[in-house]
Amino acid sequence: MATSWLTGKSVLVTGASGTVATGLITQVLATQPRVIRALDSHEHGLFQLQQRLGERDEMRWLLGDIRDYGRLRRAMDGIDVVFHTAALKHVTIGEYNPFEIVQTNLVGLQNVINAALENNVELVVFTSSDKAVNPSNAMGASKLMGERLMAAANEMRGRARTRFTSVRFGNILGSNGSVVEVFLGQIARGGPITLTDRRMTRFVMGLDTAVRLVLRAAEISVGGEVFVLKMPALRIIDLAEVMIRHLAPRYDRRPESVGVVEIGVKLGEKLHEELLAESEVQSAYEDEELIVYLGDRQDAKAIRDREYLRAMRPVTQVYHSGRIPLMTPAEIEQFLLHIGILEPTRVAEGIA
Repeated sequence: MATSWLTGKSVLVTGASGTVATGLITQVLATQPRVIRALDSHEHGLFQLQQRLGERDEMRWLLGDIRDYGRLRRAMDGIDVVFHTAALKHVTIGEYNPFEIVQTNLVGLQNVINAALENNVELVVFTSSDKAVNPSNAMGASKLMGERLMAAANEMRGRARTRFTSVRFGNILGSNGSVVEVFLGQIARGGPITLTDRRMTRFVMGLDTAVRLVLRAAEISVGGEVFVLKMPALRIIDLAEVMIRHLAPRYDRRPESVGVVEIGVKLGEKLHEELLAESEVQSAYEDEELIVYLGDRQDAKAIRDREYLRAMRPVTQVYHSGRIPLMTPAEIEQFLLHIGILEPTRVAEGIA
């Protein structure tokens, strides 16, 4: 993985105990950075990450909240690169707590932007979500607004060296609170698996791929873009059935005894997700791994400044999980095996 650009850099990762942040920290450590500051408001999560990584001279463990501007400003002192992953991410919880979504996902991001400018940070990377596309819930709307704030920050930076960029991706299977985690617990208890709608589809990817593409996007970014990670899509019912077939016997249960019950779409949920809005297609380019959306910066200078676009082609379609070929059950099985979801040790520990 070409991440030598991080060698010798001072890096801050917010929301450090989260799945994506943990993957980023692990891979950035391999590039020999000068220091990585891991910032999180979740004390136990930070402690668990510290125990997992062990004693590392490059690591600094910072307890703090991105809502606290003073703490964030101090954490960013002397930092070159910020990976901002801290956020409230659960859709249904967010629907009942929209004021908290605003405070963390928007005011917190604004604090990150201002602290980065004040400390002359080189690059800020904001992790967004496919739920930012035509949002139907508070969390998705906050991610869309977050992308707009990042683009605006890049435009208003004046002579500051700070570049601001966003990376948008879908569901990382096996992440904290993911559907895989929910299904595993339900299978272990003998079922039934609860499914909101049998027609529901989602874009999915493994953690290693997500982190690799985030780092690639960060490396090539000029600033102001939204990078979209390409990923396959599947039906949630197919995922459930593959997991039942593989995992039920490990709990001494017959697969056919673990039922599936439809409970209806939850507040704020969509049947399908999109990686790119129809209105964004005309300002987007792609290669085999990434889509880059330039926003309003579609002028000749914006294109000329981004050398990476020479190897890309204009996007001609909307990436919609309900309109593209979906993974077959056999492909889902191989995908889960490849990313380690079906490993016996992970299942036994209940951490798939």
